[in-house]
Amino acid sequence: MVPVVASKPSQVVPIDDIDRVLLDELARDGRITNNALAAIAGIAPSTCLGRVRSLVERGVIRGFHADIDPAALGRNLQAMIAVRVHGNARQHLAEFGEQLSELDEVLNVYFIAGADDYLIHVATANTDGLRVFVLNHLSAHPAVASTETILIFEHIRPRNRIFP
Repeated sequence: MVPVVASKPSQVVPIDDIDRVLLDELARDGRITNNALAAIAGIAPSTCLGRVRSLVERGVIRGFHADIDPAALGRNLQAMIAVRVHGNARQHLAEFGEQLSELDEVLNVYFIAGADDYLIHVATANTDGLRVFVLNHLSAHPAVASTETILIFEHIRPRNRIFP
């Protein structure tokens, strides 16, 4: 399994029709075997492997990972927390985001535009765990000016697909 890498292509990466087939199939099933992927794309397995490696190297494929259900691990409550930092802390935004990403409860960290600076996706066992998280890791942090917590009742996932 390849680790998730946050590469940022500096420009649009050209892909052809075969790359699109590979990306579409990998988005549907990241565990598909190379031989099966090659057969679907109509190319040799060695060519398929080279193309997938190229897509990874060029930053088109950022990585492969398991999508784990937090509820299966006892974290039944998910929330999105909007965080606004103090104006004097803006020079340390990247560092703050990295600190957040290392916390066990945090599933995703989004640096966003608008009134808030971050949107944090968290999963906790219950409301007490969420309250403790907000109090200990956000409200108590000197860079944080305010937070707004939005509970997630349901997450409906779109079919994995690539852009046309």
